Amino acid sequence: MARTAVLNRQKKREVLVKKYAEKRASLKKVIVDQNSTGDQVMEAVAALSKLPRDSSPIRLRNRCTITGRPHGVYRKFELGRNKLREAAMRGDIPGLTKASW
Repeated sequence: MARTAVLNRQKKREVLVKKYAEKRASLKKVIVDQNSTGDQVMEAVAALSKLPRDSSPIRLRNRCTITGRPHGVYRKFELGRNKLREAAMRGDIPGLTKASW
């Protein structure tokens, strides 16, 4: 189980990403736009840099929803490899079985 502080930090980041997603997208659109003047681009870059660092989606980490494990997480199931195996053995995930050949 991951430390509680790490999980709380992740939740805080998720909230910030949702809160600033629209604003970040509009600023990035101005920066990338070919029709923007140099001043507009510089203002957009400055505004983007003033946003909280944790509002960037790149700072999010895929974690297991049960244990909070950061490595070995399957995106499709949002579970760590250990918990995915346990759930598959119990039959909790439809259509997923242990391979044997």
